[in-house]
Amino acid sequence: MTLSILWFILIAVLWTGYLILEGFDFGVGMLLPVVAKDDRERTQATRTIGPHWDGNEVWLLTAGGATFAAFPEWYATMFSGMYLALFVILVLLILRISALEWRSKIASVKWRSTWDTMHTAAAYGVPLLLGVAFANLVQGMQIEVVDRAGQVIAPAEVAANLNTAAHQLTGGFFSLLTPFTLLGGLVVVAICFAHGAQFLALKTEGAVRKRSNDIAPAASVVATALAAVWVLWGQLAYSENLLAWIPLVIAALALIASAAFSQKAMRSEGKAFTFSAVAIAAAVAWIFSAMAPAVMKSSIDPAYSLTIEQASSTPSTLTVMTIVAVCFVPVVLAYTAWSYWVFRHRVSVNDVDTNAGLLPERIRIGHNFLTSTDA
Repeated sequence: MTLSILWFILIAVLWTGYLILEGFDFGVGMLLPVVAKDDRERTQATRTIGPHWDGNEVWLLTAGGATFAAFPEWYATMFSGMYLALFVILVLLILRISALEWRSKIASVKWRSTWDTMHTAAAYGVPLLLGVAFANLVQGMQIEVVDRAGQVIAPAEVAANLNTAAHQLTGGFFSLLTPFTLLGGLVVVAICFAHGAQFLALKTEGAVRKRSNDIAPAASVVATALAAVWVLWGQLAYSENLLAWIPLVIAALALIASAAFSQKAMRSEGKAFTFSAVAIAAAVAWIFSAMAPAVMKSSIDPAYSLTIEQASSTPSTLTVMTIVAVCFVPVVLAYTAWSYWVFRHRVSVNDVDTNAGLLPERIRIGHNFLTSTDA
């Protein structure tokens, strides 16, 4: 049981890393039409995340892999019940990857502008759906326990049949959409938007930096207000864990501090961004605290909830995973820190090269540019 709790906490840490690092990546994508007024400025903004975005996605892959290995029933119940939503997230992530990788392949403003539009759409869509998913974990879903024949087991009989039973989400896609979960989606979007504005203010020079600093104060206040309503609603209505108040209060204070240091009178770009990251970490801690001791709560009956112990892998599996994590997590943290240190300098619009990529007039259908022969 100790290792199960440890891995529950480690998965929360992995999601924290992902949401902090990819949070400002998504925020930059959202802000492209707002802070960048032409192609060169959009390229400048995109270059701030260029060295990091693909490495940041490793945190998502690791969180998913750790869930699969440490809590296979959690993984199976969540991915089967939320299949459509997770499929849409995957499509949006692929679209965003394509936008980032392909925008520089053709030396055309129209080409880059089209991919930037797709980047912005994906940057809004992924946080929205992730917020809805996290809110469902706090609120609870229409989960039942069935036997091997697919028959629903009565709540009073669940404990006696756990060895031959399985949890399943029966509500369908639209059961995941409630006022609380939709607000959760908006909260994550608002936090990523403000986080991205603070990141761009910290990493750019010139007009983009000025516009980011102009946007950050209002964006931070909106994110703070929405988050306050959402977490208080979630804590009072859906959580019985008194310890969850601790990260809730920390998240609230950090969001307030981030908003304060974004204001012109107290402006400190580094402090605003740092407190924004702390707020995200505390918010993730609150979500996992509000869930515990369940990994997936049932809104039908508490007896149908999937607990940490029920979803856990065997002790031997968790022991091997722990040894691997102790060996390799420090390596991941080290190269992540190194990459951010190497690319710590601000990006100027003067650093932008808009002539990169193939010339449109040299692209011919059916021609292999690698060999200069017809395909």
